[in-house]
Amino acid sequence: MEIWIYNQYTDQRETEKVPDDLVTIGRDDDNAVTLRSPFVSRKHARIVFEGGSYFAESLGMNGIVVANRTIPFKQRVKIEYGDEIRIGEFSLYMMQPSAKRVSTAEKISTPRKRVIDLEQAMHADLLDRLNLRVTGQTGADESLVALIKQHLDEIVRANFKNVDPDMGRYLVREYLWRSVVTELTRRATGKLMYSYGFENTDRTEPKHEETLGRMIGDVVGYFPLRLRPHTLKDDVAMIEADWEKQLEKLAPRVTPELNEYIIRRMLTKEIEDVVLGYGPLQDLLEMPNVNEIMVVGRDKIYIEKDGVLQNTGRSFFSDPIVESVIERIITPVGRRIDRSTPLVDARLPDGSRVNAVLNPLSLSGPTLTIRKFAQIPFTMDDLIERGTISQAAADFLRACVIGRKNTLISGGTGSGKTTTLNVLSNFIPTGERIVTIEDSAELQLAQEHLVRLETRPANIEGRGAYTIRDLVRNALRMRPDRLIVGEVRGPEALDMLQAMNTGHDGSLSTIHANTPDDTMLRLETMVLMAVEMPIRAIREQMVAALDLVVQIARLPGGERRVTHVSEIVGIDLETQRIITEDIFLAKTSDGKLYHTGYIPHFTEELIEHGFMSVEVFT
Repeated sequence: MEIWIYNQYTDQRETEKVPDDLVTIGRDDDNAVTLRSPFVSRKHARIVFEGGSYFAESLGMNGIVVANRTIPFKQRVKIEYGDEIRIGEFSLYMMQPSAKRVSTAEKISTPRKRVIDLEQAMHADLLDRLNLRVTGQTGADESLVALIKQHLDEIVRANFKNVDPDMGRYLVREYLWRSVVTELTRRATGKLMYSYGFENTDRTEPKHEETLGRMIGDVVGYFPLRLRPHTLKDDVAMIEADWEKQLEKLAPRVTPELNEYIIRRMLTKEIEDVVLGYGPLQDLLEMPNVNEIMVVGRDKIYIEKDGVLQNTGRSFFSDPIVESVIERIITPVGRRIDRSTPLVDARLPDGSRVNAVLNPLSLSGPTLTIRKFAQIPFTMDDLIERGTISQAAADFLRACVIGRKNTLISGGTGSGKTTTLNVLSNFIPTGERIVTIEDSAELQLAQEHLVRLETRPANIEGRGAYTIRDLVRNALRMRPDRLIVGEVRGPEALDMLQAMNTGHDGSLSTIHANTPDDTMLRLETMVLMAVEMPIRAIREQMVAALDLVVQIARLPGGERRVTHVSEIVGIDLETQRIITEDIFLAKTSDGKLYHTGYIPHFTEELIEHGFMSVEVFT
């Protein structure tokens, strides 16, 4: 068998062929696996085969860690192929011999896997012809793009014979589905999806394009679709639920000539995505019902769709291509990532939030997480229609924003805090000067007098960083009528509270917390990160500065709901804790938001200025 060895400090990898029955591991040269490190004992561990099973035994005083479980000195644990054994700075994996692994892989090879292998070979051929390094980023100008298309057309035609029937069915299925989504998007929004490989460059085959156009049109026309920007997810879901039946109807219309044409177009598109776009993520970024994309190494790409995580089965050709796609994303927004700075937050041009982590922080390979941004901003009507908030609560919050009440939007990760902040921000009157401060610019405000500030990390010399706190302080010198902080997570909380207490009423921000009471506790902790002062003084400043907390939760099925709209009332004389009173509260029975009967202290003020009517609470 083989032992795969990975040094987490040096990022070096090697493979040792070892006996199948007994493998000794340690610092001395007489071990089957020698690990040269002061953290490894002379005889640190061994792997033995007994009774048809493998066992890892600890021989060193410091023990070993097997599959995240610590095994003390002179104890053993059963292990399987692929289990991680950590010794010092080394990760070891017991693996089957390469020949056995290949034969097993061939038995379970799927059409999708065979397509990926073929595309990888064609991609390598293309790079050889262009004399390019293995990358997903070319910085291609028009002449290079034309050359890529020319070579790629020749390569795809030459490799068409390697596409077996199952691979062909998979490619046709994928092409038709993506074409349907493209057409739905065009009809609902008037915009075309990114279409590398979908444009018809072969003028000799217009009949195929006409046939495909009619086929896709027949599918879309079969369903009672609403075809509005905010119903696009529902429209896609409606067709996707019936997609198998639609494919059966379309199958007789796919002639052998059309079949070959579609396969060539699909192969061309997917390789062009790698060279010119974001590789296997390209279509996922355009799919309206995909909310989040998660890359775990090169061969595991997950998505969150309709509140459920699922493995797409897609993969990158190699880790360097994943890293180059990350570079392609972060470079335009002035970010960098390398071994000295292996973690980065950035955004795509459309505002989608991006987080990337490389080795040595990520041991599973390059990791990328993309929180997709709504191409068309939600409105309050959309949130009401989706059941996120009630009409009464929406009317009340609108009045609070116009009436300049300082509001915190609280919730967990992915609960919809930024979406709600964006919706509420659009109630700010157009005549006011707004300054927004964000780590990655996401807010989409329609007001004209808008200043958008975004943080910047340190340069390669460790200088030039500008944090949220720096920007909040600077914003106070910019004469803002409204200050909107995308997320408060540290010492900037003190500056924000001071701004709210010095005439900047109507400010908005988000914070991570699970309840309104937790929000107050978290805010206290953040202020203490900035300055040491009595808790009582902090709480008095919070009560003076803040008016409302809007609590949002993400339900198990993926729905987002406003669960609390609470007023910050004062400080309890007995417990010295901040008192919050729920104005609107979601009932556990049906999740709907109801007025609790509590009337906030500033209600008369809002009614007197005509911002709301008393009927909101009836």
